[in-house]
Amino acid sequence: MAKGKITKALSGFYYVKNEDGLFQCRARGNFRKRKIKPLVGDQVLFEAENKTDGYILEIEERKNELIRPPIANIDQAILVFSALEPDFSLLLLDRFLVHIEAHAIQPLIVISKVDLVHDEATFKQLKAYKSLYESIGYTVLFASINENSDIDEIKHYLKGQMSVVAGQSGVGKSSLLNMLDPNLEIETNEISSHLGRGKHTTRHVELLPIFGGLVADTPGFSSLDFVDISPEELSLYFLEMKELSSKCKFRGCTHSSEPSCAVKEVYERGGIAKSRFEHYQLFLEEIKNQKKRY
Repeated sequence: MAKGKITKALSGFYYVKNEDGLFQCRARGNFRKRKIKPLVGDQVLFEAENKTDGYILEIEERKNELIRPPIANIDQAILVFSALEPDFSLLLLDRFLVHIEAHAIQPLIVISKVDLVHDEATFKQLKAYKSLYESIGYTVLFASINENSDIDEIKHYLKGQMSVVAGQSGVGKSSLLNMLDPNLEIETNEISSHLGRGKHTTRHVELLPIFGGLVADTPGFSSLDFVDISPEELSLYFLEMKELSSKCKFRGCTHSSEPSCAVKEVYERGGIAKSRFEHYQLFLEEIKNQKKRY
């Protein structure tokens, strides 16, 4: 029996890597009975007679897991949002951040396609967004094929980490990975002018070794709803509200209609960005409506 990490899953096969190489494995039959599915990123015990004929026997306890994309034990999420084509979306960024925080994954925000920005007002706006999220406690980096780029700094964040790249279709996730390591030669597609969004180029989950870390090239997040988050929990995933929540008069305060709410008091004094507070209220409403449906 040997130990290894699943680095790729494709057509019912799991590719397990350790110091002896890469082994093609199937999952043992009883996993299905126990409703357990091996995921890319899993640390596993396996046995193999040769490199193409192995069986996964056991999956070690996971630190975290995502369902879509199916991956486990992630340290950080590189959230890629393009400056233009498609336009930068604060609402979508906050939705991603809640999703990532809820799974205890460290986010790194990367604004791509900065080289497409030619007017000063748009660039100034992007810098304002960067400052806002840095003031909350996030790292925000610019990525482009010209100057104004933090590509070398992104490489530094990859070392020793298992990262997942996430962002809406067409923001340049695969292009970013190719920029970081040209040897990867990941297939990319231009934005579809008919649909106004990118075409999916990545169809399976695979861990790629880049700069002393592993990066998951995935088909992207196809589900960003809040099914596992309660109204009382939501503010825990907004960093600037998390600490304040304990100062509210009522335990489980949802910072909407309750009196003596510390979060609302700070917001009214300008201590929480308007966009962040509005998105929080929007997500809260969505969660409450979801609970009613179920």
